[in-house]
Amino acid sequence: MLRTTLAGLRLHKARYVTTTLAILLGVMFISGTMVFADTLKASYEKSVMGSASSVDTIATPEIPEPQDGTWEDPEPFTQEQLDQIRDLPEVADADGVRQGPGLLLDSEGRAFSHVPPEAMAVEEVTRYEITEGELPDSYDEMVLATTISDQTGFEVGDSVTVLDAEQQEQEFTVTGLLDVEVGSELSYRGAFILTPEAFASVTGAEGYHEIDALAADGTSEEDLATAVAGVLGEGADVKTSTEFGDEMAAQAGASADMIRTGLMLFALIAVFVAGIVIYNTFAILVAQRQREMALLRCVGAKRGQVFRSMLTESFVVGLVASTLGVLAGVGLGMVGFRFVGPLMGEDMDVATVISPTAVIIGLTVGVTITVFSAMVPAMRATRVPPLAALSTSATAAGMEKGTGKLRAVMGILLFLVSGGIVVLGLQGDPDSSAMWIVAVGAIVAFLGVVVLGPLLVRAIVGLIGVPLRHVGVPSRLAVDNSTRSPRRAATAMIALTVGATLITGYSVINATMQESIAQELDGKYPVDYQLSPMLDLESPDAEGEGTEETPEEVGGTDLSTIPESVRSDLSSRSEIDQVFAQRSDSVDSGDDRIANDDGTVPVSTYVGATVGEEVEVDVVKGDLTDFGPGSVLITEGRAESLEAGDTISLGDPEHEFEIAAVVAGTGMFYGVNLDPADYEQVVPEITGDSSVMVRGSDSASSSELREAVYSAVDDHPTLNVMSMGEMRQQFEDMLDIAFYAIAAMLGLAIIIAVFGISNTMALSVLERTRESAILRALGLNKAQMRRMLGVEAVLLCLIGAGIGVLLGVVFGWAAISATLPNIVFGFPIGQVATFLAIAIVAGLVASLLPARRAARTSITGALASQ
Repeated sequence: MLRTTLAGLRLHKARYVTTTLAILLGVMFISGTMVFADTLKASYEKSVMGSASSVDTIATPEIPEPQDGTWEDPEPFTQEQLDQIRDLPEVADADGVRQGPGLLLDSEGRAFSHVPPEAMAVEEVTRYEITEGELPDSYDEMVLATTISDQTGFEVGDSVTVLDAEQQEQEFTVTGLLDVEVGSELSYRGAFILTPEAFASVTGAEGYHEIDALAADGTSEEDLATAVAGVLGEGADVKTSTEFGDEMAAQAGASADMIRTGLMLFALIAVFVAGIVIYNTFAILVAQRQREMALLRCVGAKRGQVFRSMLTESFVVGLVASTLGVLAGVGLGMVGFRFVGPLMGEDMDVATVISPTAVIIGLTVGVTITVFSAMVPAMRATRVPPLAALSTSATAAGMEKGTGKLRAVMGILLFLVSGGIVVLGLQGDPDSSAMWIVAVGAIVAFLGVVVLGPLLVRAIVGLIGVPLRHVGVPSRLAVDNSTRSPRRAATAMIALTVGATLITGYSVINATMQESIAQELDGKYPVDYQLSPMLDLESPDAEGEGTEETPEEVGGTDLSTIPESVRSDLSSRSEIDQVFAQRSDSVDSGDDRIANDDGTVPVSTYVGATVGEEVEVDVVKGDLTDFGPGSVLITEGRAESLEAGDTISLGDPEHEFEIAAVVAGTGMFYGVNLDPADYEQVVPEITGDSSVMVRGSDSASSSELREAVYSAVDDHPTLNVMSMGEMRQQFEDMLDIAFYAIAAMLGLAIIIAVFGISNTMALSVLERTRESAILRALGLNKAQMRRMLGVEAVLLCLIGAGIGVLLGVVFGWAAISATLPNIVFGFPIGQVATFLAIAIVAGLVASLLPARRAARTSITGALASQ
């Protein structure tokens, strides 16, 4: 039987070409993902381990536990502690690292980033290594982190402006570039290194945020760390360089593992689709080879031998395809790292990591999915009685069993269960767990499509076929061919349905997020520009909780508010129609009904604007006309059981206020909103604005308005200026980039599905050789034959894509609704239309080779051989 199986494979190897390609693509993505992620992880580890190994012990201040939901800065080390460490007999030398927020200006003279980067001062003993150039040697030199260099375009030799503690500009020349650890605070904030003298002038910060030490001769890393810890006490986190490097490498590896997990999700989708293609291929082949298998049974082959023969056949096909897939995957991983690595700032000198795991998993997954997919067709092959198979023609008999009432009942039942699961997921508050419930409902619905597939094919083809029957003979024959084998057609189109569902679902999520963001920005920022302080991390969120405690000063400069002079300057310009400001703070309150755990309440007010007009608000309870001096607006989440007309107390000393209305906690409202006069009484010490909103004049062009706004803040480079149009475009660009990246990866599943349809068409052409010859003999020319098969393939692709689009729209909407509150549904009509057009093209491409083969078949030869 083994010789017979291998001989059959050699004889009919052309039948397995598209199956092999489907397996190859899926395995290629899996192995390529693992090679890419392993190489990326090695690059991360080389970077962090290399920097840590330049010293023997690293000490950092212990980070205090958060109090009342806020984080406090760690207490830096003192000069006295550094001197004590230098005097230890276990220490050969030691130096400290100073850090403090610094104000660096970009090429346009505006502050770099909304959160200031870290200014640093390092000395001879340090774990920080310069990747290009050298450390600063004089007062007017600096080293830039590559994260800042990449965003600003500053390079070695360029002049960079930094604001000192008095907000006076100082010029520095870039002498080198610094790579910071992946995943550390410096990697996203950025950093620059100055001499100690320049650091003191720019930041005014004191103390050391890190002490690096070298071991004396004969002293181990562990003994050195123990000695340093004895000096610094419990307030320090002291590690050997090995421990520190391992910890940083683990953090860096976690980033690579996240990338690996995301890419593996798409790889598994590709393998799942490949499994459907493989199942369909073997199901058709088994049905077509019933006479062959019956003959083997007649000459003595047992059922078990036939079954093992089919599994051996699938094993060989899977092993060959998986081996090719692993080789292609290694190449894909190498090319991916070569092109993507530089974009992530990675060291390209790292050798490609080809782990045994990547090879073994690729081979195992490919072979397993192939054998498993062939198992059901193989079992079906053993159930056909030999004499019954010999008495039938070599057609795919048995492919149409089970397309009746039981299938309809089971399919409808699965759809009802899916609907119930989705309703359950939408019942609770929006969160990520509800999204997973909806995902389960989507899987159940997909099973319903699998069960109802043949009936859906018959119904849809019957509907679409009405106009097609009047187009011409090829179209009429294509409709008849599609309805003749609905189960085969359904199995072929399921693979395409998977990809269509996922791409359409994400398109709906993407379009809905864009629409919701647009609506949110229009409501939250009904203006053209918004100005905010550089440090704005203390602002309460929509629920009124502080997100993080940050310093209000950088280098002794107060950055927590916007001076009133800025608002006055903006108001005097003819290009600007209106300027109003928001002021916000947190105040003490003895009212436990509205206070946070720390006894404070976020309060705000609007100066120069009327709530309900320039500042939009959604009233939940009460009447907005009652709002004024002596009353407040409170958000729904803060109010809880409070109603309009109730009284609350704010401030110290306490002031009593009546609730005029309860409003939705979205847009520009959070916590408690006061009348400006009341706000001055409750928060008398705050005179600056938390943010300033600008609405341009109708007569001013966008460029004139922009020039007016930016010229008003020329003397305030630390102020953050946001154009609402530019902000919306940035959100849309980010979503579009994510969508196209995901669509590109899901496109692999579409390609595999097209291979599956092409394979189905090719096997169908092989099965219908005699029929095609008869049609040719009756007058159907080659062009009409190709058109018939093209229409048939397009019908399959359109049905699969159409069902996928429907499922994607429904479950894409359900998923985003279950995850985010207050969403505005967006339908991606352009993307859906494009996808359907691609489905038509895919159908035509899938039919090319089968149609060419059918058209070139000899009429007399085909009739004589049957």
